[in-house]
This record gives sequence, structure tokens and C-alpha cells, in this order.
Amino acid sequence: MTTTQTHRHIADPTEKYFKLNTGTTIPAIGLGTWLSEPEQVKNAVKEALKIGYRHIDTATIYGNEDSIGDAIQESDVPRSEIFLTSKLWCNSHRPEDVLPALNKSLEKLKTDYLDMYYMHWPVALKPGSVLFPKDENGHGVADPLGTDYVVTWMAMERLFKDTKKVRNIGVSNFTVGQLNRLLKNSEIVPAATQVELHPYDTRGDIRELAKDHGIHVTAYSPFGNLNPTYKDKLKEKGIKGRLIDDPVVKRIAEKYNATPNQILISLQIALGNSVIPKSIHAERIRENFTIIVLDVEDVFALSKLNKNAQFNTAEGTFGSDFAPKE
Repeated sequence: MTTTQTHRHIADPTEKYFKLNTGTTIPAIGLGTWLSEPEQVKNAVKEALKIGYRHIDTATIYGNEDSIGDAIQESDVPRSEIFLTSKLWCNSHRPEDVLPALNKSLEKLKTDYLDMYYMHWPVALKPGSVLFPKDENGHGVADPLGTDYVVTWMAMERLFKDTKKVRNIGVSNFTVGQLNRLLKNSEIVPAATQVELHPYDTRGDIRELAKDHGIHVTAYSPFGNLNPTYKDKLKEKGIKGRLIDDPVVKRIAEKYNATPNQILISLQIALGNSVIPKSIHAERIRENFTIIVLDVEDVFALSKLNKNAQFNTAEGTFGSDFAPKE
């Protein structure tokens, strides 16, 4: 099914935006670019912009900012029409490293501002030229100074207040405890929080906290365990198959003559979240750019699938010493 078909349950994705607490807007559907190789992502971004996407998400650690910058420059879409995001990586959490890190991202993306700059994780790694310093066990090496993410956020606040290089600042992969602590010790409320969200992990706690404080939620990995990074975690989470093959998801997809992917993307939008599905394939990029207006009972049925199965965690990404703490 494509966005050109007529059906009472199809909305125009180019007209769907959410308002941020800064007054700016964020497109409901964006293109995620995690685990996309540079040449692949360049073609994917060009295809996405041609289709109508206006929200492109990347990060320093993805290693593809150069390619995304090239794709935007080579497209026919003005930079002013694109909601472009990137993320501060963990080896640049010391306050003096935050602006230089942003400047490097801007240079690679070939732009003079970001629409959103996230703190990628509330974790400070050892500063230096190595993005992911690791010990002999392959675990992340912490910043010897133990830089607090609240201190890093204060440096990000200065970017927002004192420069024209970021239109919004936000956080990513924060727990409820971490976000609560940040809110109690900061001047600027994050414009958005980016978290893993799908029916197997609905994250009601963080969505409720965000709503209470006017923080927008962006969902990544909306297909759950489709991501190859999560393969080894399925058994320990008690999940036997892929989310897109779940009988409830498939039944609802059949009801709307849609794909499971389209249903899972549309669920996040129905919940008030923007969503950034990742793909490098033109057909899938086009397929994902479809909003199905779900009936209330279907939103409820999908939400009942919750297993609290969060796959992308600090323990898994950085090692046991980086377990989430307030």
C-alpha cells in the first residue's frame, strides 16, 4: 500500500507535525539512520526527501553525518524545510567539549544549525579522539572525572541560549529517574526525549513523565526486535518471534490492508509520539511513510502486548558498570 491510495484510515504524513515546548514543530515521521553505511544512507536520505520526509535523524556515533550532509545538499529540498537532528556523543560530555563536538557535527552535515541536538546517553566516556574507548572486556571506559550528565546538560543549555546553532535541545536514552533528576537541576526543560518504543515495551512511565513536563517523545526502533542488535536478547526477554509477526499486529494490519510496519509506525503517532523508522531500501522507505489512523480499540490491543522488553540499554551498550542510575 502506498500513500496515494484512498482509504478512510489513511492520513497525509506531510501534514502531520507535533508542537514542541519551544514553539517549533517536529514532523511526525522521520528517517532513522542508525546502522546505515555512509553510501547507503546517502541514497536513503535522498530518496526519503524526494518522497516527502522532512525529519532526518543521525548522531556522531553513527559515522554517517558527512553522507547525510551531502544528500541534503544534493536534494531539491531547502535546508529550512528539513528538521535535522544529531546527538552529542559520550566522549564529549565535559562542558568544554560540548561546543567543539557540535561544531564537528555541523561541519560534517554542512549546515550552520541543527533543529534538535540530543544528549545521546546520560553516560560520560573517556574524552579523546576515540569515540568508543573500550577496556579489555570490550566495555566502555568511563570519563575519569566522572562528568555528571547534569553538568553536560548545562553546557547544552548554553548552546541553546548563547548561539544560533541549535533550535532545540533534548535527551536520549534517559530513564525516568535520570530525567527526573535532570528536570530538578536544570534551567531549560528538554524539548524532546528520544527512547526505544514499540508494543513490546510501551514505556508508559517515561511517556507520562514527559507529558507532565511538556516534553515531546520521539520513538526509535518502532519494530522492536527487528533490529539485528537485539537478536541475542530475545530469549532472555522471553520473546520467541519478531514483533511484526505477532498475531495481534498481523490481524490489525490485515484489517487496514496495511503492512505490520505501517501499523507499528502509526501506533506511535496515535500515542502522540514522532517516530524514526530506519531503512535503506527505497520501497520500504516509501512504505514507512504512511500513517494509518487507527481505531481506539486497535491502539489498546497493541498496547496490551507490553512485555517491558527494552532491548537497547546502557548495560548492553556500555557494559555492566554503566547500568542506569539516577
